[in-house]
Amino acid sequence: MKDLDKWKAKVEADDFTDDEKKVFDEMGLKGSSRRTFLKQVSVASMSLWATSYFTNDLFASNMEDLPEEVRVLLNEVKVNLQVNDMSKPLNIDSRMSLLDALRERLALTGTKKGCDHGQCGACTVMIDGKRKLSCLTLAATCDEKEITTVEGLASDGKLHPMQEAFVKHDGYQCGYCTPGQVCSSVALLEEAKNGEASYLTEDLKTIKKDLKLSEAEIRERMSGNICRCGAYNNIVQAFKEVHSGDSEMPTWEFATQEQMENAKNA
Repeated sequence: MKDLDKWKAKVEADDFTDDEKKVFDEMGLKGSSRRTFLKQVSVASMSLWATSYFTNDLFASNMEDLPEEVRVLLNEVKVNLQVNDMSKPLNIDSRMSLLDALRERLALTGTKKGCDHGQCGACTVMIDGKRKLSCLTLAATCDEKEITTVEGLASDGKLHPMQEAFVKHDGYQCGYCTPGQVCSSVALLEEAKNGEASYLTEDLKTIKKDLKLSEAEIRERMSGNICRCGAYNNIVQAFKEVHSGDSEMPTWEFATQEQMENAKNA
C-alpha cells in the first residue's frame, strides 16, 4: 500500500525521471493526459511496458548492424589458426572459445553450439587429428595447430566417406548434432588405427593397432556425442561401414508383450 501511495503521489505531482518522461513523450502523453493514463495502470504494468520499450532497439538489431572489424578487445592476443588447410591470423580476446572464433570470426557455422558446457558434443572438431570440444577449448591455445571442422572434410567437391555413409544410412534427423558426430567419427577411425584404449578395453598391456571395433566399443567411444533425435543405430551403422566395410543395415525387432512386462518388473 505504501508503494501504491508513493506512485499516486508521483503521478499527481508529475514527478518523473528524464527516462520516464522520454517514454511518455514517445506515447504523446503530457500533463493531464499523462496523469489520466497512469491512474488506469498499475505499477507492475507500467514497469513491464517500459522494459519492452527500452529493449526495442536491442531486439531490432541484426548482423548488418555489427561492425565489420572488432574495434575494442579486452585481453587482446594474436593467434594464427590453421583451419581446414588455410591460415587464419586473428586478434582475439584471450578468453574467446575456439567455437566462438570459428563461428563468429571465421563464419564456419557448420560447427554447432549446443549446450556450451562440453556435454553434448555438437561442437566437436579435430585439433591435430584429435577430437576436441571447441566450446571448452580456448582459441588462444590453438595457435599454429591444425584444426579441421566439418567444412574441411570434403575434398575436390567429393564428400568424405564418413559423410557419404551418414547420408546412406540416414544417420541424422534434424541434423543439428551431425557435424559433431561426423567429426568425432572421423577422429575415431584414427583412434582405432592407432590402437588407442577405451573404457571397454580389457587388457591395456596388449593393445594392438588397427583395431576392429565392436558395436559396443563404437557406442562407448561415441557416447560423448548426443543425438536428441535418437539416430544412434544409424550412426553406428554408418561408422561400421567406413571402419570395417560392414554395410549391413540394422534389423529392427519389436519387443513382445512378455519382454516389456519383464523389463517393467526388472
